[in-house]
Amino acid sequence: MARAHRIFSPSPLEPGAEVTLDEQGTRHLVQVLRLKVGDTCVLFDGSGRDFSATLTQADKRGCRARVGAILREEPTATLHLHLVIGISRGERMDFSIQKAVELGISGITPTFTERSMVNLSGERLRNRIEHWQGVIRHACEQSGRSRLTQLHAPQALTEWLTDFAGQGLMLDHRAGTTLVSQPPPDKRLTLLVGPEGGLSRNEREGAQRKGMLSVRLGPRILRTETAPLAALAVAQALWGDFR
Repeated sequence: MARAHRIFSPSPLEPGAEVTLDEQGTRHLVQVLRLKVGDTCVLFDGSGRDFSATLTQADKRGCRARVGAILREEPTATLHLHLVIGISRGERMDFSIQKAVELGISGITPTFTERSMVNLSGERLRNRIEHWQGVIRHACEQSGRSRLTQLHAPQALTEWLTDFAGQGLMLDHRAGTTLVSQPPPDKRLTLLVGPEGGLSRNEREGAQRKGMLSVRLGPRILRTETAPLAALAVAQALWGDFR
């Protein structure tokens, strides 16, 4: 059986409704997949449900679809995982976000740190946020997720730490304890990962003062795009939906 084409709809979905897909959805269905009126796809609006849908318009002017039955409802996350990550350059950041979504992350907060090698502000920052939202959207479409990962506004790590309260683990290859030795979290867990150059001593100490525990993943130093994915996989295997 051919795999159904899953497309995100910014418009809320209900059976029987007819919705207009946005530019990204239209381009993928009409220009890439070359679907026509009467063809079917799967739509989701990020709220946790997949719907069958039939195209009622598919041309250069736009794409519309008639929403059918609910196909499935995604369970709520066993473990609510939040990734706080130092902004890295270009494809590294995209890779981290994409794979974190595939691994079931619930929320992502990009942060500016002392050793960040990326300078973003104004229009450049707005464009990058829009780009990251597109990465999240496509990762959800491809991985079968029906709940859209929340992208929080980028901010300085020091500002984020000011408001942090909860259970948090900071990845640090110098740490004296390991991730796998930690007790199960209480349904929510925040993971803090630095950029390419790592977190500074002041940042690590600041995070520890806010209650974050430093943990290592093993005897090796992992790259900024590798470390969060390894940690997320371990957390899902120990306490999340990999079980």
